[in-house]
Amino acid sequence: MKFNKVFSTALAAMMAVTLTACGSGSSSSSSSTSGSDSGSSGDAFVLGGSGPLSGDAAVYGNAVKNGATIAVDEINKEGKVKFNFVFEDDQADGEKAVTAFNNLMDKGMQVSIGTTTSGAGQAVSSYYKDENIFAITPSGSSPAIIYQDTENYSDPYGNIFQMCFTDPNQGTASADYISKHPDLGKKVGIIYRNDDNYSTGIYSKFKEEAAKVGLDVVYEGGFPNGTTDYSTYVKGCEDAGADLVFLPIYYQPASQILIQANKDSYKANFFGCDGMDGILTLDGFDTSLAEGLYMLTPFSADAADEKIQNFVKKYKEDYGETPNQFAADAYDAVYAIAQALENAGSKPSDATDDITSALVKQFTSMSFNGLTGTNVTWSKSGEVTKDPKAVVIQNGKYVSVD
Repeated sequence: MKFNKVFSTALAAMMAVTLTACGSGSSSSSSSTSGSDSGSSGDAFVLGGSGPLSGDAAVYGNAVKNGATIAVDEINKEGKVKFNFVFEDDQADGEKAVTAFNNLMDKGMQVSIGTTTSGAGQAVSSYYKDENIFAITPSGSSPAIIYQDTENYSDPYGNIFQMCFTDPNQGTASADYISKHPDLGKKVGIIYRNDDNYSTGIYSKFKEEAAKVGLDVVYEGGFPNGTTDYSTYVKGCEDAGADLVFLPIYYQPASQILIQANKDSYKANFFGCDGMDGILTLDGFDTSLAEGLYMLTPFSADAADEKIQNFVKKYKEDYGETPNQFAADAYDAVYAIAQALENAGSKPSDATDDITSALVKQFTSMSFNGLTGTNVTWSKSGEVTKDPKAVVIQNGKYVSVD
């Protein structure tokens, strides 16, 4: 069915979705913003998107908006494909994400970079399906965004894709990487959040893969949301003799674990996933405590690749900081859409159904070279295939390991 704004807003209120994401948290404030342009000028596709521009997860949403804006400006300057970019603040909240979706539809959205966070994404996936709008999220890593059956992760929506790794794939890739680098540690402790889909999704796949590749997992500790004292979990790892601690969590609780480990004089290597990105910009955190922290990411700002360095330079000039992987994935998502639209010969005047059909056909058959991977491909379910990179924090910066 086509989108009914009143119905969807009421439904969103009943859902009371408070799912966490690839980036968590919410805020009581509400605002919306537009990117390079707003509305359709006739010769440009209206490209929508939403993410937290305020609240605890704003570091993610602003990075996505900024990275996408750079891509839109470059693509528009080249002129083969043109976009009017509209981006809404959803505060990483499911109900507000539906409101953001309403606003984007009012502004004529024809194609989308979806939501920044997974909880917000899951709240609006069915609406993207109902309106048959093609969406590719830069950073919503939960499989629940792309699958209608969220228990078995089957029956994909078909028009919703991911630029980032899925949570399960991050767990598998992390276990494989650690097993191939035994110098990182021989005994593994795991500290995860046990009431969060992002964390438990990575944890369960990591544990499954760890058994296959022979990792010695000596401790597993799951904490609930709202935990403020992590001493039990850090001590559990230390008492078990873990010389590597896997943290499939976001950077906020990870920072507290690192603080506790420092208090306890516990020496171990710490290893995280994409939710760790942001720890170096956390207000009030002594970044020296993150020295030596490893994480898997599709992007490293210090890579020698000319395309990456040009992006990093531009991002610093425009926003005064080094881009993280969320910015890079958003940049790639916009360029992938542009490549697919150009390949298909689509026009802004085409019907939305035709644009979506063309994009799905292209994404499931083309390969893409971007900042976050080369020879990137997508399955019919919308899941991306690309190689992760390992980075380590040295002297307060992310440095490529491989």
